Amino acid sequence: MREWTQTELLHELEPVVAGELDRHLAVAKEWFPHEYIPWSEGRTFDGVLDGEPWLESDSKLPEAARTSLIVNLLTEDNLPSYHHEIATTFGRDGAWGTWVHRWTAEEGRHGVALRDYLTVTRAVDPVELERARMVHMGVGFTTEYGTMLQQLAYVSFQELATRISHRNTGRASGEPNCERLLARIAADENLHMLFYRNLLGAAFELDPNQTMRAVTDVVTTFQMPGTTIEGFTRKALMIANEGIYDLRLHIDDVLMPVLRQWAVFDKADLNGEGEKAREELAAFLAKLETSATRFVDRRAARRAAAASA
Repeated sequence: MREWTQTELLHELEPVVAGELDRHLAVAKEWFPHEYIPWSEGRTFDGVLDGEPWLESDSKLPEAARTSLIVNLLTEDNLPSYHHEIATTFGRDGAWGTWVHRWTAEEGRHGVALRDYLTVTRAVDPVELERARMVHMGVGFTTEYGTMLQQLAYVSFQELATRISHRNTGRASGEPNCERLLARIAADENLHMLFYRNLLGAAFELDPNQTMRAVTDVVTTFQMPGTTIEGFTRKALMIANEGIYDLRLHIDDVLMPVLRQWAVFDKADLNGEGEKAREELAAFLAKLETSATRFVDRRAARRAAAASA
């Protein structure tokens, strides 16, 4: 069975990119960030305009939802780095380039809308948010994956993970405007996931063994792009304990739906490295399942203990 080079795969997938781009543009709905912001709630902050300083009591959001919103926004803020990575990998010409720029434009709305909402509603300290943005963007983002197939696999999972995180953050906020905005953003992320997932599905048809290896490499090392945010581990634990995004959700709502769509455990055309990669994936998922069950059980025990205290 032939093994394609990355350059050959980019060329062979171009017609698929063109078709997926047409499909995306046909179903993507135009929307405007300003329509989702309750501007009438806004008040001038202290500083050069001599307004009112931010107070902790200004925020009406639960702490876990607020933390998740900050993490999600800071992640969106690194868009220039993400654009650089995918433009370098996929190129800026032809259908690939058209998609790269369209994706970047759509993602740009998310950071605009989230920051406007958080600032207008005084949900977070704007000074601390800006300082965190400067630090996080100063670090930037560099992909851990060196091949086009690995990067396609990564964004297939990452876009879905981001959709789940936004959707569940909105629900946890208990605030209708917040939930409406995050549902809108999550809809964008879902369409992006479909684009990348379908592309990698086509790659499986071209080179199943190399694609299977890329999928295993990504699943076994997956991290969200916001891991370089200051205090990320503590923030992620709070988010997980609240059930906004945890290992159970990562398996059930992100990994397994995408893997099932690709039918990775049903493929009969794998051999050599591809079959080895699939076996590694199965073993890793079994360990991950054990860890997820343990986490959920411990969380339930902590909640029960807190309720009876």
